[in-house]
Amino acid sequence: MSPPPPSNPDDYQQVVKDGVIASALGSAAMVARLLLSTDPVSPGWVFRRIFAAAITAAFVGWAVAEHIQSTPLRFAAVGAAGYAAPEVLDYVLRYIKARGEKEVSSVKPNAKKKPAKKRG
Repeated sequence: MSPPPPSNPDDYQQVVKDGVIASALGSAAMVARLLLSTDPVSPGWVFRRIFAAAITAAFVGWAVAEHIQSTPLRFAAVGAAGYAAPEVLDYVLRYIKARGEKEVSSVKPNAKKKPAKKRG
């Protein structure tokens, strides 16, 4: 069995470049969405949405790179993922919170402890 060929630093640079481009596309899709919205929002809410879109778009960009050969279609998939990312993030956060509350409510408290005697 022969050892694997040495990795090429240019390959890593290309992966990082693709991730940055995908993040920028996802962020741009979210910025466009926020600019078209008429709802008042806080800066933290905007930052969270853009950050979620960027991360999601980067992962989608890496995932579809080998499966979608058409560049415009790949960009469309990345942009759509960035656009939909906040709803997915909100759903996941609500799901985790509901599961946590369910687990906490299912834990039964221990038997009642007797009050400590006062020393006096």
